[in-house]
Amino acid sequence: MRLLLAEDEREMAKALSVILKHNNYSVDTVYNGIDALDYGLTENYDGIILDIMMPGKDGLEVLKELREQEIDTPILMLTAKSTVEDRIEGLNLGADDYLIKPFDTGELLARIRAMTRRKDEFVPNVLKIGNVKLNRENSELTGATDTIRLTNKEFQMLEMLMENPNMLISTERFLERIWGLDTDSEINVVWTYISTLRKKLHSVGADVEIKASRGSGYTLEKIKE
Repeated sequence: MRLLLAEDEREMAKALSVILKHNNYSVDTVYNGIDALDYGLTENYDGIILDIMMPGKDGLEVLKELREQEIDTPILMLTAKSTVEDRIEGLNLGADDYLIKPFDTGELLARIRAMTRRKDEFVPNVLKIGNVKLNRENSELTGATDTIRLTNKEFQMLEMLMENPNMLISTERFLERIWGLDTDSEINVVWTYISTLRKKLHSVGADVEIKASRGSGYTLEKIKE
């Protein structure tokens, strides 16, 4: 899943970004409300984390403008203010949840999971296709013969494929969702990760495989006997 983090305190932003990436999220980080609005309008995110006190535009202004532009991405507000009135204002403007600083990182992660699940239907912690299971809690890939732990980007790529079985996902889509809009990475980095995932699927005895459509992208399909 891809998140937008808008936090003007750079040390906190850096720490939160590290925590989120460690938990298999892709993160774009901005430090002011103007950039937060620009990035948020791309609709490229599964969730947005907005600090209220930011230069340029504060978090409530960004929230208001995103909702006015009919952006329905789930939004979690971060605030140092604990008054009921402040929380009511944000919720009335369309925020999905609030978290008051200082907060426990475990609670942040739990609220993000709950917030992103509410956008659509319930999202299971374990994805299953054929004899393959992908555990969202610990990044473990399980097949007929073994269980292994995937790296951050391996997990995110396989998650995209398993959420969309038999559907073509373009190389550009992988780059955009996992490496970000501003990435300097080349397209061949996607092929490198796909190659590694193929080997890992084989190593666990998977009955699914990643197929390439030349010049188009990749699909996850059951192996034909």
